[in-house]
Amino acid sequence: MSAATLAEEENNQNGVERSEDDDDEIDENNKTDDPSAAKTKKKRKKKKKNKAPTATTDEQADPVANGTEAIAAVSLQPDDDQEEAEEAGGDETKATGKKKNKKKKKPAGTTNGATTIATNGKAPLQQTNPPSIPISELFPDGNFPEGQILEHPTPKVPPTDGSLAVNRMTSEEKRMLDLAQSEIYRELRQAAECHRQTRKWVMSWIEPGMKMIDICERLEDCNRRLIKEKGLEAGLAFPTGCSLNNCAAHYTPNNGDNTVLQRDDVCKIDFGTHINGRIIDCAWTVSFNPKYDELLKAVREATNAGIQAAGIDVRLCDIGEAIQEVMESHELDLDGKLYPIKAIRNLQGHLIGQYHIHAGKSVPIVKGGEGTRMEEGEIYAIETFGSTGKGVVHDDMEVSHYMKNFDAEQALVRNAKAKQLYNTISKNFGTLAFCRRWLDRLGESKYLLSLKSLIEADVVNPYPPLCDVKGCYTAQFEHTIILRPTCKEVVSRGDDY
Repeated sequence: MSAATLAEEENNQNGVERSEDDDDEIDENNKTDDPSAAKTKKKRKKKKKNKAPTATTDEQADPVANGTEAIAAVSLQPDDDQEEAEEAGGDETKATGKKKNKKKKKPAGTTNGATTIATNGKAPLQQTNPPSIPISELFPDGNFPEGQILEHPTPKVPPTDGSLAVNRMTSEEKRMLDLAQSEIYRELRQAAECHRQTRKWVMSWIEPGMKMIDICERLEDCNRRLIKEKGLEAGLAFPTGCSLNNCAAHYTPNNGDNTVLQRDDVCKIDFGTHINGRIIDCAWTVSFNPKYDELLKAVREATNAGIQAAGIDVRLCDIGEAIQEVMESHELDLDGKLYPIKAIRNLQGHLIGQYHIHAGKSVPIVKGGEGTRMEEGEIYAIETFGSTGKGVVHDDMEVSHYMKNFDAEQALVRNAKAKQLYNTISKNFGTLAFCRRWLDRLGESKYLLSLKSLIEADVVNPYPPLCDVKGCYTAQFEHTIILRPTCKEVVSRGDDY
């Protein structure tokens, strides 16, 4: 029998039990006519103050192991009214039963200071600064963040067969088709989340005075950690582009290049991630001088216009027209001189395939071009480039980007060193793009002649930097979109752009 029940029976036998109204009256007036009753009242109050839930022998022996139950028990101590009711009933079993029921109703997670106690006893992981926890560990259930969801637009010129991408979000058939592709979406979303977290971190520290090679290597090291690089199963999809000013694309520093980022530079950061060859291609432009803001605004708005125009059954040429209209509605005032912003007509967006960054179809950024239509299930990089120059780029500067020919089955070369280099490329990069820095990182040396032999044999293609006229400025923004059966998902969209 509990101590509370014994005390209750003793009080009943001595005839000293009082009602709650009497107790309130005694407390309020601070006096009583019966000294023995006052003494009993004090004893009862003392017992209430010291009363705590009964713990088992195991719980008393190991309070750390039963931390969650202890927190729940402390928060569930009965109030004075409940104690009085239990004492009046004198039933120990009922009182114990009430406490057990209360524990069952306790929420699965409680807050203890700054630590959240989850149902499995572990606090949810939070990304570190700098980022170091792989994305797969931050989302162990595989439910990676979804991108921006948009409806497919009605094509400017409808298909001749009368089919339209309408009512797809409510179509049960399209939902089932969507569900069948869930594994592909999951891989793309994982790569996209890696891209978002990496670029957010890069934006926090990139500044004038840094060497371009240091920026690229620091970014790529972070990317490798977050994507949990594993051969061709997960890793970087292509080298980090950091093209400056009139150079629009395909520049990354080779070893020995000591180019430094300046305050008046306009830098395009373009990098990719992949899971099982499902590639995220996404880019933005960095500038530190606000005089370039209008150029960046024009290109960002043009990219968003292209994303809005894209969709199932939409003609590629119609997307280019929408992009050019927005891009060239802007102009830039540089040091008192007005420059029209032009869309670079020989740079385009592109279809993305598995392990294939440029998979055939191209998305123009000027009007004209092909009347080919986008199709259900396709993945595109919608990228636009604006320039204060001629709006046309040409090959220039030292080559840094290379990529194995997607259709090449083997290296048709006799040179043993060239074959060995080809095997290294196939093993580590497959048909994904790579750069000379990455070959150096693998321990390759004196490989330039062998690389030249592979280029001449047409099994490896070089991709030189692409530049407009000297003295002009170029900007770029890019996103990866999925043309899902039910909707259009801008999978690489973030809070930044």
